Amino acid sequence: MWKLKFISKENFYKHIQDTIEKYGEKLESYDLKKFNKNIIDPIKLIFDKTVYSSSWNEIINSEIFRQRDKSNNNDIGYFHQRIFQYIDNCKVPENGEDGGWDVIYENKDGITLPEGTTVHKIYVEMKNKHNTMNSSSASKTFIKMQNQLLNDDDCACFLVEAIAQHSQNIKWETTVDKQKVSHKLIRRVSMDQFWSLVTGEEDAFYKICMLLPEVIKEVIQDTKAFSFPDDNVCEEIEEKSKLYPKLSNDEAIAMAFYMLAFSEYLGFKK
Repeated sequence: MWKLKFISKENFYKHIQDTIEKYGEKLESYDLKKFNKNIIDPIKLIFDKTVYSSSWNEIINSEIFRQRDKSNNNDIGYFHQRIFQYIDNCKVPENGEDGGWDVIYENKDGITLPEGTTVHKIYVEMKNKHNTMNSSSASKTFIKMQNQLLNDDDCACFLVEAIAQHSQNIKWETTVDKQKVSHKLIRRVSMDQFWSLVTGEEDAFYKICMLLPEVIKEVIQDTKAFSFPDDNVCEEIEEKSKLYPKLSNDEAIAMAFYMLAFSEYLGFKK
């Protein structure tokens, strides 16, 4: 039996499928050209390999994973935000519409905040992790929320963090123009608390997390077109290292990486 009352299995399945499809480009196999698209730092690679006592294969695969993971963070942001399109009373505006908010939650019966204030609409700015906003971004977001309160006196604004330091629904205190600012209707809220608020189920986010592995696995098994990458960076760099037969294998691979970045530098060029 399906365990979630606030979202159907069909919609949950579809949302996970849509999220996985966004991984598509990142699942393309890596060759040396793709690996070095933004020019690899060979000095960092050599430090990492030596300090962590790793093999070249381990370091290369770790860097490929890092590059994929950097892009995948946006896809997880998609998962956290767009799932609310399937939740009652929630709206996920298209990019740039309705003020550019990530989620808008409206309840005609009223939404009671921890301090006892009741509003009927919440505008949400969503972040993957609590430490992803610098001071300039935080200031800009707070001012946006202040402006929303000026235009609508029956709302609150939430900064919702998927990975927060604590389970919380508190006044957001930050700095704008070197002044500490806060407002009881501008709040910093962890993802679990936001799910609890919009569904009325205290452990809604927990239930989602518990079902995720099972449904992700099901989607992958059902999606026949889904394929895993076959990276060949290690083989290509090994081939390039053969250009330096006077060096040891380890030194030759290091030289092959140096030449990816430094081929026009003095000393390397000749």
